[in-house]
Amino acid sequence: MARYTGPSWKLSRRLGISLSGTGKELEKRPYAPGQHGPNQRRKISEYGLQLQEKQKLRHMYGVTERQFRNLFDKAGNMPGKHGENFMILLESRLDNVVYRLGLARTRRQARQLVNHGHIMVDGSRVDIPSYRVAPGQTITLREKSRNLDIVKEAIEVNNFVPDFVSFDADKLEGTFTRMPERSELPAEINEALIVEFYSR
Repeated sequence: MARYTGPSWKLSRRLGISLSGTGKELEKRPYAPGQHGPNQRRKISEYGLQLQEKQKLRHMYGVTERQFRNLFDKAGNMPGKHGENFMILLESRLDNVVYRLGLARTRRQARQLVNHGHIMVDGSRVDIPSYRVAPGQTITLREKSRNLDIVKEAIEVNNFVPDFVSFDADKLEGTFTRMPERSELPAEINEALIVEFYSR
């Protein structure tokens, strides 16, 4: 299945989670989209809950089903908890690290910056959003891209940088200092349900 390109706000309301990270989608209408959205009283099965959790995480990071499953299988070969390792692998994607540094307001915007060749890793241009960033690697903007309006706006509104990355706003340079811990990752996701979903 190809990447979802439909209305992201409608999807956020369907899943009951802010996929952009801004929370704006659920401010006015915190219920499912459609004619019966406000009055829906569906009882979700166990499978439905597992599927919903999987879709939440997949759409949050904006990856295809194949990429998602491949990363899940890779996480299973690492020592430690399968679900936590999986979320850590998703967090170490280049587009997500760019978002976490505050160079973009949303993960979609971060992916576009990477795709268009604006981002450099350790001095080399990388245009693959799924590139896995290793601890200690430095992420910067290309010289030509330093005056982009969307980057300036994103840095102005960003007021939080997680502890596993460091960012110098003057140099427009950030470092992925270490792998994140589970407590630093999205709390609204229950990764155990995703492990159960793929273990059926």
